[in-house]
Amino acid sequence: MSLVRVWRVWSARLTAESNRTLNGTDAWPRWQDHGLVFPSSLGTPMEPDNLRRSWGRIRAAAGLGSMRLHDMGHTCVSLLLDLGVPPHIVREIVGHSDIEVTMTIYAHAALDEKRAALRKLGDALG
Repeated sequence: MSLVRVWRVWSARLTAESNRTLNGTDAWPRWQDHGLVFPSSLGTPMEPDNLRRSWGRIRAAAGLGSMRLHDMGHTCVSLLLDLGVPPHIVREIVGHSDIEVTMTIYAHAALDEKRAALRKLGDALG
């Protein structure tokens, strides 16, 4: 299953769970929608330790195999930049403190593209 497909399934599940009702009343009356991928049971940002403890269960439910949480962040940065999202926006989305961090991750992911560009340059120079 692709990461994009997993995201769509997970997002639909979060939406369904946050909108569900119990006996005609909201099941989560204190829910606060912040548009997070991994919210707490109230919809607020999850404490990092709680996310780390829950990651195995979340990963299994989403069919992600042995994917680490770090891998998902790396993939997110790469996909956003490949889609043409400006680096400063990507930095804000993923919460990097410095644009250098964002671009270092992308530089690592785009190594094949750099090799292809340098090969073209070499061909052009003869």
